[in-house]
Amino acid sequence: MDSKSEGEDRPWQSYHTAYTNAKAGMEGVDKEKVQKVVYEMSKGSKYFENEQRKEAYIKQKIENLQQQRAKLTDKDIAHFQKIAEKKIVELEASRDLTKTWLHTDMDAFYAAVEILDNPSLKGKPLTVGGMSMICTASYEARKFGVRAAMPGFIARKLCPDLIFVPTNFDKYTHFSELTRKVFRQYDPNFIATSLDEAYLNVTDVCSERGLSGEEVAAELRGAIYDETGLTCSVGVAPNRMLAKVCSDINKPNGQFILLNDRGAVMTFISSLPIRKIGGIGKVTEHMLRDVLGITTCDDMLKNSALVCALFSDLSSDFFLSVGLGLGGTHTPENRMRKSISTERTFTATSDTTLLFQKLADIAETLSSDMQKENLWGRNLTLKLKTSFEVKTRAVSLQKYISSKEEILTNATNLLKAELPVSLRLIGLRMSQFRDEDKHTLVDPTQKTLSEFILSGSSHSKAYENQDISSENSSDYLLEDKNLCESDGSREKEHRCFTSEPESSSKREELGDSSSAKDINETCGGNANCEIQWVDGYICSKCGIELPLGFEEERREHADYHLAQSLQQEESAHVAHDKVYHKLEHSSPKSRKKQKASSQGAKFIPIDAFFTKVHHC
Repeated sequence: MDSKSEGEDRPWQSYHTAYTNAKAGMEGVDKEKVQKVVYEMSKGSKYFENEQRKEAYIKQKIENLQQQRAKLTDKDIAHFQKIAEKKIVELEASRDLTKTWLHTDMDAFYAAVEILDNPSLKGKPLTVGGMSMICTASYEARKFGVRAAMPGFIARKLCPDLIFVPTNFDKYTHFSELTRKVFRQYDPNFIATSLDEAYLNVTDVCSERGLSGEEVAAELRGAIYDETGLTCSVGVAPNRMLAKVCSDINKPNGQFILLNDRGAVMTFISSLPIRKIGGIGKVTEHMLRDVLGITTCDDMLKNSALVCALFSDLSSDFFLSVGLGLGGTHTPENRMRKSISTERTFTATSDTTLLFQKLADIAETLSSDMQKENLWGRNLTLKLKTSFEVKTRAVSLQKYISSKEEILTNATNLLKAELPVSLRLIGLRMSQFRDEDKHTLVDPTQKTLSEFILSGSSHSKAYENQDISSENSSDYLLEDKNLCESDGSREKEHRCFTSEPESSSKREELGDSSSAKDINETCGGNANCEIQWVDGYICSKCGIELPLGFEEERREHADYHLAQSLQQEESAHVAHDKVYHKLEHSSPKSRKKQKASSQGAKFIPIDAFFTKVHHC
């Protein structure tokens, strides 16, 4: 009874979000106070509802795993123990203690840049961002529980004297480039994971210059400060996973060195909380803790049999690697990147003029970045973030693009479909890049089938000269009036080639009521040439994504599938069974001419198939 009463009086105790997780500089924060404020300020919002849905999802996953664990017999556990021991031996054999990896993390980067630009802000609680969301908090602000990714109105409640500075990504990018200039001096192949973080393999530098990892770290920090006036924190370890953990230990403006020794690594990892490991987030932490009682990295090895029994091979390999303190040691090969993206955070607004201006700026940045790397892509994704939700909308284009104008045109169509909306972040990502060794897709600007049908073609006269009688041609040539009225309406053209069933009244609108029958017969009596837009934007035949607003592209895409189907059906059936059979009953003159023109092909080309027939 008392427990229930306490739960009702203190519901915020069970409300754990990203905002209540500690970051560097938040060690002395009253976490209970922060948790209560976040709960009270979030209650009733979409974010709160979303957090409740996530909590329910986590709870369900935990219950499922607990049920699976309860079903395991002693024999099962013994079996999985052998599997775990084998995995551990194999993983241990891969341990590499010959490399020295360094992870550098700029201290409160955006805030530090703003303080450098305006020294009067030094020593004051500062955030970069707005009331809807903040990007970075200075260490003075973190003492109040304020942190990155927290809504500004919650941060203001925690710290009434908080200073807000708007974001300026051009400025941050400039200083990021200065830091990377320093990184190249130590590792030309450094791995940048964001504007303010990077991994460097300093093995060669240590060997060539006779320096220890600690000395290289100190020298690097000094070089960055000399170049930028900013401080950073560094971690040095035998692999990237541990180096990142180490860089967070002595923040700000500090360093931590983990020796290249197995004993030192195992001692370090034994008491390390699993949440400190990159790749283990809130959901995984809850599952491991509530199902297996795992809270430290060393617990992974103590529960290795259950880890292998309840998780996939990929997951169990990762968890056991964490328990052994193993991480990446080789510099990833330079492969063709899979995607390139850029995004901007700003004060939440529903002003469409401002949103489209932001979109234009982002499109220009993305285009510039793509052209620097000579990239051309055909899959564009728009990322939209409201106060509490993230949406992505994608479109697969008919050709590869890289210019600002083309990116903006397609991104604008995606954004228009979401209006009205209040946003605080917009991002664009381009993927599915052109392989220079392969041919690009057909340019969609070329004449489409529907346009060809309505306007005719230069090939029509050539086929008219073949003296094929109108009586014979009516069996395999479609007249444009049977497809749609030639009134120039693109909307009607599009309807003629989509898979939506037409009522008899609609077919009468489009012309001769036999048109649907003609098209169906041409497609082999089935719906092979028809496409549907699954979920409103995914092509049922090939999976290409074309959301609402891309009507012209949809029409062209439908034409493409229709052409495929027609050519396949015609080459397989019509050309052999109808055309040549009918030519046997036509005049000798026409047979002779047809035979002469067929030497190079065994089927009638698509353009000839759609040639308009002129009756004499």
